[in-house]
Amino acid sequence: MNFDLTDERQMLQDGLRRYLAGAYTADARKAMEDAEVGFSEEIWNGLAEMGVIGALFSEDDGGFAGEGFDIALVFEELGRVGAQDPLIDTAILGGGLIAALGTDAQKEAIETVIAGGQHLALAHGEPSSRFDLTRVDTTAVKSGDNYLVNGRKAVVVNAPSASHLIVSARTSGDAADTDGISLFFVPRDTEGVSLRSYPLVGGGHAAEVTLTDVAVPKSAMLGAEGCAFDAISAVTAKATLAISAEALGLMESIKTLTNEYLKTRKQFGVPIGKFQALQHRLADVLIEIEQARSAVINLAGHVDADPKVRDVHVSATKNLIGLAARLVAEEGIQMHGGIGMTMEYDLGHLAKRLTMIDHRFGDTDYHMERFIELAVA
Repeated sequence: MNFDLTDERQMLQDGLRRYLAGAYTADARKAMEDAEVGFSEEIWNGLAEMGVIGALFSEDDGGFAGEGFDIALVFEELGRVGAQDPLIDTAILGGGLIAALGTDAQKEAIETVIAGGQHLALAHGEPSSRFDLTRVDTTAVKSGDNYLVNGRKAVVVNAPSASHLIVSARTSGDAADTDGISLFFVPRDTEGVSLRSYPLVGGGHAAEVTLTDVAVPKSAMLGAEGCAFDAISAVTAKATLAISAEALGLMESIKTLTNEYLKTRKQFGVPIGKFQALQHRLADVLIEIEQARSAVINLAGHVDADPKVRDVHVSATKNLIGLAARLVAEEGIQMHGGIGMTMEYDLGHLAKRLTMIDHRFGDTDYHMERFIELAVA
C-alpha cells in the first residue's frame, strides 16, 4: 500500500511545518500561557489565512479537504510544536456538528469559522458522564416557542473563547439512552448561561458551564429533536483521530529532543548515547512511535466507515496511543534527567501536553474495555 502524501497534502504539510516552526517560539508560548484565552489570536489568524481550518472541512461544507488523512496530517504537525490552538473544538467538533445537522442558515457559521472569525465549543460532557457519550442529564423542555434548558456541563474546552456553545440536552428518554439527545446552537452570552473558566494543564482554557432556565428558540436546534447521538459519535471519532495524530507529532518531537540530548550530553568523556542501555531504551521508543503511526494511519482510513467498524478502530487506536504516549513521555524525561522536568526546556511542555491527551475522549482503560465490548458484539 502506498502511504506517500499526495502533492496537495505534501504542500500543506511543508507550509504548515514552516509556519509553526517560526510561530511557536519560546516567547510566543509564554504569551499564550499568560493570555486569557490560552492561545495566540495571531497564530490562529495565520492558520486561517493558510487554509488550515478549511482543510478540515469537505468541499460541500465550504472547505477543500476534510478526509481522515487530511485531519491526521494537520494535527500531527500541530503536535510537533506542542500547539494549543482550539482547532478540535471549533472545527472538528463544533463545525462538524453544524455541517452534519445544521440548516442552511446555521451552516453560514462554517464560513466564518474557516475564515478564523468565530470560535465554537461543544458542551456535551457532564460531571457524571466521564467518557460515556450517551450519559446526558441536562434537560430541554418545550415552553411555548422555546426550550428551557437546565443542567451542568463539565470541562467545556474553548468555552471562554467561543461565541456559541453547542449544547446537548435530553428532550426524551432516560439518562443513558442513545435516543432523545438533542443539540442547541446557543450564544455564550445567553441569559442563564454561566461559565467558570480555568486553564488546562496541557495548555488552553476550559470552563464549567451551568445552564439555568436557558430559553432557546426552536430554530436554534441542530437537526431533528432527539436524534443527535449519531452525529455526536461521528465527530467524536474524528476528534479522537485528531488528538491521536497530535500525540504522534508530540512523540516525534520528544524522540528528536531525546536523541539530540543523548548525542551531546557527555559522561566519563563520551556522549551518553554511546551507552548500550540507553540505546536500547531509545530503540523501544522508536518502535512504539512506529506502532502509533500505523494505528493513526489505520484510523484515518476508517474514520468515515460504518459506525460499528469505525468505533472498533477508534478504541484500538486511542488505547495504543495512550500506552505509547506514556512510555515516550516517561523515557524522554528519564533519559534527559533533571533538565527534562523544567518548563524552560521544550520537553516539559511537550510531555505535559502528551500526558493530558490520554484524558480526553477516553483514556486507555476506557478504550480497552470498549474495544472488548465492540469486538464481542
